[in-house]
Amino acid sequence: MASTYCEGKSSWPELLGAEGKVAAAWIERENHLVKAKIVPEGSAVIQDFRCDRVWVWVDKNNVVYRVPSIG
Repeated sequence: MASTYCEGKSSWPELLGAEGKVAAAWIERENHLVKAKIVPEGSAVIQDFRCDRVWVWVDKNNVVYRVPSIG
């Protein structure tokens, strides 16, 4: 199994409960190497690991319900 190391901040637990767009902007401001992608609850996403992507999972009210992290 290969070891994966990503530069910069990789997890944002402080954004639980935040509005999705606000969280995405916050993430990209704190780690300019990533793009934050807002994902509605119940959506399917590709499972490959990437250091330049953060899934921002939001519920039906557009509130972050999972800790956003690189992946």
